[in-house]
Amino acid sequence: MPSVIQASPRRAQLIDTRALMQIRSLELRARIIAQGFWSGIHRSPYHGFSAEFTEYRQYSPGDDPRYLDWRLYARSDRYYIKKFEDETNLSCHLLLDQSRSMSYGSLDWTKADYAHTLAATLAYFLFQQGDAVGLLSFEENVRDYLPARNRPGHLRQLMLSLEKPTAGKSTDLTKPLQRIVELVSKRGLMVLVSDLLAPVEELENQIAQLTASGHEVIVIRILDPREVDFDFEDALLFHDAETEKDFFIDPGAARKKYLQRFEEHGSVVLSLCRKLGAQFLSVTTDQPLERVLSDFLRQRQSRGKTIRRRENR
Repeated sequence: MPSVIQASPRRAQLIDTRALMQIRSLELRARIIAQGFWSGIHRSPYHGFSAEFTEYRQYSPGDDPRYLDWRLYARSDRYYIKKFEDETNLSCHLLLDQSRSMSYGSLDWTKADYAHTLAATLAYFLFQQGDAVGLLSFEENVRDYLPARNRPGHLRQLMLSLEKPTAGKSTDLTKPLQRIVELVSKRGLMVLVSDLLAPVEELENQIAQLTASGHEVIVIRILDPREVDFDFEDALLFHDAETEKDFFIDPGAARKKYLQRFEEHGSVVLSLCRKLGAQFLSVTTDQPLERVLSDFLRQRQSRGKTIRRRENR
């Protein structure tokens, strides 16, 4: 097996994605990525957050009056206290698309392989932080659901569920995301991992439900590099994995229109996420996974800082 660590003269060592995906154990992949990330920064990315307040809550008898915000009291005539990051652990649900379109891959691994590895990495990392992690996998319907927990044996259950092969057909975000709103009443973090090959209106409606329920939402779009650049040379027979239809396409003639529609779709998704207060990451399956983990955590830190700026006014 080739070395998992890839050296770069201008940046910290990165884990070679090709070598990583050759490791059969999903949990071992996740551990390597998380440990590589930790060794790169020498401390938890949440370090320092426990000493910074992220939001307010109403004062309750027994709370330390030192943390009352008198300026907020002057504006609202109510007592509010600064809530600290370490008062409660995060509750996170990973919403994993397992529809048939995720089985595409121009590399030695598919979008599903990459998405499963990313979900396993996020689960492993958050679990080690003491956070509760759950999973809802779906295609047209919900396949598996594990509620968010942090207890012995739960991480192993998550990994076993993530190791199940992709077997769905079309992507249907409506039923699964409606179901997670019904199942999870406590506010937490929802991470949608999908290629988003579904009607934008459908995505908008379901993200709106999640954010309206008080959840923090991060949407991670997983794409194969060929889907981004449409770098095909010869005329080919393309197979739509979800509709089972075949199309004979000349890439040279179709590339311009495809790239235009691809950019439009991405812009619409980004705009609706911003409008609804969700965060958006677009990832290709050749990207080092610890960089994606870093971007994920940076998004969460950025959100925390935004909340602090808004509530300090």
